[in-house]
Amino acid sequence: MLEKKGYRIVAHNWRLGHWEIDLIAENKQEIVFVEVKARTTMFGDFRPEEYVDEAKKKRMITSGNAFIRHSKSTKALRFDIIGIIVDPKTMEITYRSHLENAFNPAMHAITNGSHSAAWRWGHKKIRKTK
Repeated sequence: MLEKKGYRIVAHNWRLGHWEIDLIAENKQEIVFVEVKARTTMFGDFRPEEYVDEAKKKRMITSGNAFIRHSKSTKALRFDIIGIIVDPKTMEITYRSHLENAFNPAMHAITNGSHSAAWRWGHKKIRKTK
């Protein structure tokens, strides 16, 4: 789905320590961190992508920060969610949804008293370090 939209898949199930991102894709302008939710059926009226809760978003943000520190990328960043329903008998995809820019975490500057600042996403207040 992402490749058809012109993205190159950078990593599947990217991990650093205990942080994990299902898919990382990029194009010329941005890097996209993607959470994939796959199910074999709808549960009530909930689509698979609706199961990404605040705790998962926080883990995605932390994982995204880890990837950026590791890769030193300077591209614009985005968080997407892909929802998929697969027929358990035929393994055919019967439903797919791609929520681009599913959520936008706040950016915080991290400074060490110098004029330059690094940026990272925050999901809670950043504590000052000595």
